[in-house]
Amino acid sequence: MTIAMKPVYRAIGIGIIAAALLIGAFLLGSAQPSSGASGRHVTGTSTAGGSEPIVLTASGAGGRITVTGTGTVSGVPNQIVLSMGVQASASSVSTALTQANHAARRVMNALRSDGVRRGDIQTSGLSIQPNYSNGNPTPIGYGVSEELSATLRDLAKAGSQIQAAATAGGNATTVDGVSLNLTDTGSLLARARAAAVRDAHAKASQFAGALGHQLGAVISLTSQNIVPYPTFNGYAAAAAGPKSVPVSPGKQQVSVQITVVYAIS
Repeated sequence: MTIAMKPVYRAIGIGIIAAALLIGAFLLGSAQPSSGASGRHVTGTSTAGGSEPIVLTASGAGGRITVTGTGTVSGVPNQIVLSMGVQASASSVSTALTQANHAARRVMNALRSDGVRRGDIQTSGLSIQPNYSNGNPTPIGYGVSEELSATLRDLAKAGSQIQAAATAGGNATTVDGVSLNLTDTGSLLARARAAAVRDAHAKASQFAGALGHQLGAVISLTSQNIVPYPTFNGYAAAAAGPKSVPVSPGKQQVSVQITVVYAIS
């Protein structure tokens, strides 16, 4: 039997068949895993060593995990930088300056006599200002300030050196402050770096294991910062005689932070 189909019905039938083929191809494609479907990006928060992010990226060819490790060690400061000065006031600039000069020389001589090296004493400022009274535009006198800094390298003697300097300056003495420095950080940094590496490895192992992966080789390591800062847990005070400012050096911490990228499988 021969079936004849008009042209209009033939076009409709071809369109229906094409649509069915397109729908079937779409359903088949969505059922197959795409090339990027096996990759994973997992971000977590470390509870073992802080709040730094733990990033895991994985694909069919393997993956990597990125962690941050921190190492911190403490050391005792080995020097003090003393900032001090003298002030003098007089009716004329020359008289005030002469008085301040004499006081500054007494301070410097006292420091050198007590063991501070000449090269560790530095003039750091000089100021000459007019003094006024009751809004009068004419100066009633002049004030002179001379400032210096001294590096005290022997903490056992630092208290007596500060005391001697202040006594030598007399009532003209001013003290702006002291800063404790930890200058020999080489061995401390080495210990802090090793601790940071151990910390990073422990975190990476924990997270990789929890996600069912094996931790592989190190891909990259970046040192982010090195931070020395004081702590306030105290330390035995340096010996102080009856005429000595008590000095307690405390401790300072050196911290190293690193970012390590490990391969995982």
